[in-house]
Amino acid sequence: MQRSNDRILTTHTGSLPRPPALTKLYAMRSRGESVDSREIDQAGHAALEEIVPKQIEAGIDIGNNGEQQREGFFLHVRHRMTGFGGSWKRWPRADVEDYPVFKQSLEQQIAGKEMVSNFAPPKVIGEINYIGAAEATRECKDFRELLDGRKRAGQSGFVEAFLTAPSPGIVVAAIKNEHYDTEDAYLAAVGRALQVEYEAIAGQGFLLQLDCPDLALEHHISFQDRPIGDFLDFVERVVATINVALRNVPREKVRMHVCWGNYEGPHDRDVALETILPLIARMNVGALVLPFANPRHAHEVRCLEGKAIADDQIVVAGVIDSTTNFVEHPQVVAERIERVARSLGDPVRVMAGTDCGFDTSAGAGRVAEDVVWAKLAALSEGARIASGRLF
Repeated sequence: MQRSNDRILTTHTGSLPRPPALTKLYAMRSRGESVDSREIDQAGHAALEEIVPKQIEAGIDIGNNGEQQREGFFLHVRHRMTGFGGSWKRWPRADVEDYPVFKQSLEQQIAGKEMVSNFAPPKVIGEINYIGAAEATRECKDFRELLDGRKRAGQSGFVEAFLTAPSPGIVVAAIKNEHYDTEDAYLAAVGRALQVEYEAIAGQGFLLQLDCPDLALEHHISFQDRPIGDFLDFVERVVATINVALRNVPREKVRMHVCWGNYEGPHDRDVALETILPLIARMNVGALVLPFANPRHAHEVRCLEGKAIADDQIVVAGVIDSTTNFVEHPQVVAERIERVARSLGDPVRVMAGTDCGFDTSAGAGRVAEDVVWAKLAALSEGARIASGRLF
């Protein structure tokens, strides 16, 4: 895993806006409508070819495939695993429920929108087995071939490349269990299945980013009416499951993203970072991707002081918000980066990133595509300014 040895490197958190036609295809499939799989494959590959040069032009050093060939950051597992069927409505977000006027406004914003909803997932009704190894490998190879083609053509590329995969915890929390006797059995089965995807990504030479919103978000969803101890026990069990699934992947090839939900909302029911950091830092990963542009959590950069994380772990600091159409001023971005560097005590261990993805499930993003690229350009410029002050 690269470090910011002489300048602050830039990255983002995975999902980037998908073309409207591709989004429509994913949304149709998620509703159970008939869709030609070859049409989805072709549209996804075309979107991949467009998304890579856009990242490079925006100044992203460590980029990915924008998750263009998936319908969402975790919902794609229903096409790569057995055992899923039907659907259910996810528990509501506690902070949104506390504000009925805001809730109504939020519902109006998404009414009739062409999108894949993270809140209408399937249920587990049978044994979980991973059957999508060929699809996972193809996604990796498509990305690798594109990067290699650019290199052969003498075109600029990424300093390093990554691909994402979900935490078993978000699958278990979001996809209701109607098959396994215990949650631990369900969690172990999903962990074993996702190990195949983790190893496929690492085996193709990419950084693996684990998307683990469950380690914060589920506190005010699945565990909103339960004692904090129950939630922290869940976090510990998920971290342990991930560490088992990563046993064949080098620590320095993995980074982990955690957040409180990629939505504009009150967030006043969020669990504090200081409460979960000692647990999530036990994950056998080389980097933590944390959201510090979030106005509810920006002050928590102080949690990085001292020995909060291991000496060999780095921090990808979210310094760009992924839920609003404000384009952050590069000077603000630079100040945020510098603050994280001061808290951690070493700018070499800091990268600049985004709080979360811009399109975590197809069509769900609220930031306009042209604004996304302006935000990423501001990220790059802010990192350049901070580098001049820190190195």
